[in-house]
Amino acid sequence: MTDTTVGHTPLAYVPAQTVPAQTVPAQTVPAQTVPAQTAARKNGEIIPMSLRSVHFVLPGGVDDPAAPSGGNAYDRRVSLDLPGFGWQVHQHAVPGSWPRPAAAARTELARTLSQLPDGAVVLLDGIVACGVPEIIVPEAERLRLAVLVHLPLGDETGLAAEVAADLDARERTVLRAVSAVIATSDWAVRRLVSHHGLAPDRVHVAAPGADIAPLASGTDGVSRLLCVAAVTPRKGQHRLVEALAAAADLPWSCVCVGGLGQDPEYVAHLRNLIREHGLEDRLHLAGPQAGAELDASYAAADLMVLTSYAETYGMAVTEALARGIPVLATDVGGLPEAVGRAPDGGVPGILVPPEDPAALAAELRGWFGEADVRRRLKAAARGRRASLGGWAATAKTLAGVLGRLPSEPRRAA
Repeated sequence: MTDTTVGHTPLAYVPAQTVPAQTVPAQTVPAQTVPAQTAARKNGEIIPMSLRSVHFVLPGGVDDPAAPSGGNAYDRRVSLDLPGFGWQVHQHAVPGSWPRPAAAARTELARTLSQLPDGAVVLLDGIVACGVPEIIVPEAERLRLAVLVHLPLGDETGLAAEVAADLDARERTVLRAVSAVIATSDWAVRRLVSHHGLAPDRVHVAAPGADIAPLASGTDGVSRLLCVAAVTPRKGQHRLVEALAAAADLPWSCVCVGGLGQDPEYVAHLRNLIREHGLEDRLHLAGPQAGAELDASYAAADLMVLTSYAETYGMAVTEALARGIPVLATDVGGLPEAVGRAPDGGVPGILVPPEDPAALAAELRGWFGEADVRRRLKAAARGRRASLGGWAATAKTLAGVLGRLPSEPRRAA
């Protein structure tokens, strides 16, 4: 596809709040897709007359509606917003079973990188880059590489120990070779620095943004629970089922929104567990949703629940808070950062220990039984909603990292 370039008329930048993301291999995202608004001019965010280029290497399924993920949503959104901060984005979506691709995918990735000019700025999604050091490390001698880590590869739940160790070692080799590493939370930065022995000045945080949405009307203010997460072992929906079964005397209903195709064996186990506890009429696996359908699920929710084993941030949490919905989640990884605090110090959610469905059930009882708890959490969620950072801040941070990459590719030690 022929690249689209920006003309010579400077444009005011505003984050692409309503522009749908589209991902096409080797596609250029033009700056004209980002609408101009008066508010941006007050902040002096003006598109330069000449944009620099960044090649963004993405997983082939980044735009697959059947397998939505926070990482894919992040990649699509920053691709739209980076032109507002001086970077023309050329997308290269490489199909494959990342991070453990077959030979054809490896060949395609190597071919894609080999065709880029010497000294090109390249941003790689970590799920593509971190499992194939034999491809990435040699190119770090020629290209200016930055890797965006959505989740450390070895942190995926359910991996055999030897597989996790191999992926972990591969990731370490890649991240030590590239010029910059970008993570999605302060917690993730600390983990990558300590776990992989990276120089702190090469690891940066670009936290996901959130689009403020209308306040959720909910149902009766208490009983509709919503879980937004792919149905996989790492998201731990079986713990949610166990907690809900322990609180079956309460008048809750729960909708789990998320892809069902990533781990069919786990989905089957979850369905069996729901059936064993007699919860078929109260707990619904709705599959993936987007757009108006997902908005409607959020609008009907009274409480967001998330029972993950590992999260570097937790975009579903901030999407709920952007609608004023309180959160009940496991205290893991970057989830406390995503929950955050309202400006007055109020906490808009409840964090429970991982591997403790009984604690989750106890907090659900508190939510149902104590009106003061609900009022406090809802007030804090609305306060947090007003203070959430937007995607423009994410793109601006990312643009800054790209702009500070060394003028020469990083040389291997």
